[in-house]
Amino acid sequence: MLGRNKNLSKGVKVEVGEHEVAVDLFIVVEYGVSIPEVALSVQESVKEAIESMTGLKVVETNVHVQGVNFKPVLETKIKDEEFRLK
Repeated sequence: MLGRNKNLSKGVKVEVGEHEVAVDLFIVVEYGVSIPEVALSVQESVKEAIESMTGLKVVETNVHVQGVNFKPVLETKIKDEEFRLK
């Protein structure tokens, strides 16, 4: 379940001024995705959400990729073998 025993604000830093906001996001991406595309999509989505919810202007939305999630090699091999057996 999303959010269960997790701090959902971890990985987000926000600096708020009178009329402006700066956001730093720290993310982990899945192996195989286009990091520039994911980062741009996250930037645009977060900026739009903050501006529409608060009325403040987002002057910075920095996305920091902290790592890449890899599927365990064993899990991938097992799924490949199951597919071949069918």
